[in-house]
Amino acid sequence: MRQEQIYEDEDDEDVYRGPSKSQLKREQQALQDLGREMTKLGDDQLKRVGLPEDVYVEIVEFRRMRSFGAQRRQLQLIGKKMRDMDAAAVREAIDRATGESRAAVALLHRCETLRDQMIAGDEALTKFINEHPEADIPRLRTLVRAARKERELQKAPKSARELYRYLHDLLEEPLNLFAEDEDAEE
Repeated sequence: MRQEQIYEDEDDEDVYRGPSKSQLKREQQALQDLGREMTKLGDDQLKRVGLPEDVYVEIVEFRRMRSFGAQRRQLQLIGKKMRDMDAAAVREAIDRATGESRAAVALLHRCETLRDQMIAGDEALTKFINEHPEADIPRLRTLVRAARKERELQKAPKSARELYRYLHDLLEEPLNLFAEDEDAEE
């Protein structure tokens, strides 16, 4: 009976048997290329990508290696650990971390404008608080007051930078780096 099933499957050309071996190799190579690119990022940028701890550790380990063969094997390991990750989402996370993404640049400009408007007057701060009730309102008000005072006294804009970082962290959309399960969709 089992042999009959095999013959039936061979006759049916429309049966999807999964990606080809060549396609799997291309996907693995793409993940290794992303891993190589991440090894060149600075520590802050790498942390902003939001990698799982095991992948992050392997990338840091790659940086310490000097042997070409060891680095090649380490890249294969990084690619293997990234198998269940979505390559497009990882690419977007890298672009966001390096500032090469259009979305990242737009967010940067939006946060800078918001910061400047909040420092200039209370209307923008009130409007932002109404639109984003999840914000830490006391911290936000403290940062704005401190930034205004620094501007008055012509000091370095330490609080203004901190306000920008807070706004950026609050408004940045999180990315899901892992591929969606096709079984879960059905």
